[in-house]
Amino acid sequence: MQILDTKLCDVKRLQPSMHGDQRGWFAEAFNARAFEEAGLPSAFAQDNQSFSPRGVLRGLHYQLERPQGKLIRVLSGHIWDVAVDIRRESREFGRWEAFDLQPLNAAGKLESLWIPEGYAHGFLVLSDTAEVLYKTTREYFPRGERSILWNDPDLRIEWPLADMVPVISAKDAQAARFREAELP
Repeated sequence: MQILDTKLCDVKRLQPSMHGDQRGWFAEAFNARAFEEAGLPSAFAQDNQSFSPRGVLRGLHYQLERPQGKLIRVLSGHIWDVAVDIRRESREFGRWEAFDLQPLNAAGKLESLWIPEGYAHGFLVLSDTAEVLYKTTREYFPRGERSILWNDPDLRIEWPLADMVPVISAKDAQAARFREAELP
């Protein structure tokens, strides 16, 4: 498995080896020992899967008290995935990076994204539909759930909306601005 650094500290792109023949291909998307050897979490508490049509924007979500690290993989479709560093002590506090995620990347490689605890996360569906699977290091903790406004003017995230008007939940429409958000 190749583990690639990103512009954000501790956020990683993961590319497992693919083995193919006339039947298709096979890849080990997660291996606890390989993750542990790479300094990544090897135990996950929950798997979440979402299905969304084009234009759905989920996020920017995070949890207080029981933060979650997330291992994200697109099963079908195409998303614009965003991680925002919300760790006050970080030199990258308030910085974001976006990732163009599909089941296979432009080079034909399987790719996952590791976003550790201390980051807000969200994504926009760019294809007709998308299915996203993400493993979390902790179970969902409803009392700790928080959101930052997806179009916060201080963060200035460059969402590739083109002609789309994003479809967001009522909860995300009421999300806090970054400068007023209750952060860990």
